[in-house]
Amino acid sequence: MQNNKYPVPVTHTEQGIFFYTLTKQSKNNTMKFLSLLSLSAIFIIMSSCGNNSQPAANGNDSLSFNPFMAASTLPFQAADFTKIKNGDFKPAIEEGIKQQQAEIQKIADNTDTPTFENTFVAMEKSGQLLNRVNGVFNLLAGANTNPELQKLQEEEAPKLAANTDAIFLNTKLFNRVEAIYNKRADLKLDAESNRLVEFYYLKFKLAGAKLSDNDKDSLKKLNKEEAGLSAKFTNRLLAAAKAGALIVSDSNELAGLSAAQITAAAQAAKKDSLQGKWLISLQNTTQQPALTSLTVRATRQKLFEASWNRAEKNDSNDTRATIARIAEIRAAKAKLLGYANFASWTLQDQMAKTPETVLQFLDKLIPAATAKAKGEAADIQALIDKQKGGFQLQPWDWNFYSEQVRKAKFDLDESEVKPYFELNNVLVNGIFYAANQLYGLTFKERKDIPVYQEDVRVFEVIDKDGSSLALAYFDYYKRDNKNGGAWMDNMVGQSKLLGTKPVIYNVCNFTKPAAGAPALISFDDVTTMFHEFGHGLHGIFASQQYPSLSGTATARDFVEFPSQFNEHWASDPQVFKHYAVHYKTGEPMPQALVDKIKKAKTFNEGYALTEILAAADLDMQWHTLPPNSPLQDVDKFETQALHNTHLDLPQVPSRYRSSYFLHIWSNGYAAGYYAYLWTEMLDDDAFAWFQENGGLTLANGQRFRDMILSRGNTENLADMYRNFRGHEPNIEPMLENRGLVAEKETKGKKK
Repeated sequence: MQNNKYPVPVTHTEQGIFFYTLTKQSKNNTMKFLSLLSLSAIFIIMSSCGNNSQPAANGNDSLSFNPFMAASTLPFQAADFTKIKNGDFKPAIEEGIKQQQAEIQKIADNTDTPTFENTFVAMEKSGQLLNRVNGVFNLLAGANTNPELQKLQEEEAPKLAANTDAIFLNTKLFNRVEAIYNKRADLKLDAESNRLVEFYYLKFKLAGAKLSDNDKDSLKKLNKEEAGLSAKFTNRLLAAAKAGALIVSDSNELAGLSAAQITAAAQAAKKDSLQGKWLISLQNTTQQPALTSLTVRATRQKLFEASWNRAEKNDSNDTRATIARIAEIRAAKAKLLGYANFASWTLQDQMAKTPETVLQFLDKLIPAATAKAKGEAADIQALIDKQKGGFQLQPWDWNFYSEQVRKAKFDLDESEVKPYFELNNVLVNGIFYAANQLYGLTFKERKDIPVYQEDVRVFEVIDKDGSSLALAYFDYYKRDNKNGGAWMDNMVGQSKLLGTKPVIYNVCNFTKPAAGAPALISFDDVTTMFHEFGHGLHGIFASQQYPSLSGTATARDFVEFPSQFNEHWASDPQVFKHYAVHYKTGEPMPQALVDKIKKAKTFNEGYALTEILAAADLDMQWHTLPPNSPLQDVDKFETQALHNTHLDLPQVPSRYRSSYFLHIWSNGYAAGYYAYLWTEMLDDDAFAWFQENGGLTLANGQRFRDMILSRGNTENLADMYRNFRGHEPNIEPMLENRGLVAEKETKGKKK
């Protein structure tokens, strides 16, 4: 079940191969924003895969013809996909590494007194070729991959890891950084420049710059191995998801699905040369969308088990040995760096700071969430018994029967709602409209700019003064060569120093309708679109001098704040009535149906919160393993971890099982998946400020843009939030929105 508070990330932290150069600045959800600490691990293989439609280069690797050797001449330096071939990536990546190493060594060998300009600015300007190829490769590896690109991921990952280590473990370079850091108070730097000095010093320190030479060598070996394993995990998981799709031979087994869904399943099977059959592909979460509708219980069980066991079949796609070794490597790295565990190391630059803070935060939510989930399970079991089902509720039954409970309690049927959410209308009259009302933005479709796949659309983003801010790509439909989930990233990052403006993209995995049919989506899908565009706004409004501090390049437990905040506008009455119109008649959704949606807002929230808490806690348990722990049996570890935290409800499985938990093994959310809940606290509290101050207005939007969306990582993030809100984040609005406590009567009134 797709929970509308947690669309599968991020932002750039959500897909592609992240080999971080000094000027890396993507998102997310898909994150992508990744911890400064993860930079020391070099790159991160993001959750995804796609299929580059361009042919191979036939061995012609001549750099003189390589499109990445110079910045694109298209608007905003957007990639010209008519000129890019699979074979262009490897030589460009390796030449990019070579060039950056030369640039960095020149800085390290400089005999002049270290200054901000000859050290920090010089580092920010390095690696531009690697940045260009990285931006495009991340996109294609996540959203449109193929075997050639997947092979390249695994080949280049160790080399990219070595490149980053060569930078952050360079003693001479660190000596220059430290010398400037120690005298920064006397340099009278502007606030952003001072932040950059502190940013780099922490990054070098956490990367191991102060280790002995022997320990540096050990760390490099661990980084190199982890990089290769992360790449392998990503590709195995994609293959496991594809191979794990449910194949049905009798259409009667698909009873309950709409005619359009059945047609789409038949087309998917035909595409895989399975004529006369039906294929339901897997999304990256445990629960699957079709489980809400399938009436044949045996089919539901088959689909759930296909999802649950996708990467645990003792075959070439089994990920368990890989992730067990990754966890072992991370614990060993933490020991080398002087930390009790990986989480203690990686949380140093986050708002939470320590694993203890994270676990205390999660513990505050677990009792109320599980109690509510148990109550929901009792309601569902009562319905099953009333229908004389003769069985105990199982995970594959939850969505099907909870939908019936929803109908009974609120007279709300999702099939009644979907005709009012046509995808293009949601984009133009929902997402774009809200951005116009809040920030004065307008959007112009650019059909003259090449795309990497025929379903992708490109829009120029125009500011309220008429100036061009950015380009935004939207890739919404599911493909076999696209990783599951949803995410945002930058193809080109913003930097005044480099003279670049943002080129961002949003990727989702909605089912593509049959030819000529409308793309009707659920309200959860609508919320996912708003979420990812919230990341997009964070990137679009970036206004930084230095690329390392630009846009979404913030801590994990802050970067999801703008995206989750943007979700609120999906249900704002003014925005909602502007896009929630019937795709055939153009009539607005009847008020009676709107009221039903509002009344059902907190329905099933016990389940939704518990599955997220299970995933977040599972992540923390993996990454608080002490050094020298024996190699873990993945399934036993997972079972015990959930039991220890009282999150082992049999009917409520974790949103991600360890074996397909892409966020933490490849997407930069290691010891960071809690960030979705942490930032939910921030976003609900910030939205409460809007409610107290007039809601959807240009003045309020401008204040949020000025104080949050345009600030990047240029100041302490806790201070940034406090300056906007006027006080420390308050968890009460989050609990109210989740239906875990009663809403205050004063809510919505100006204080």
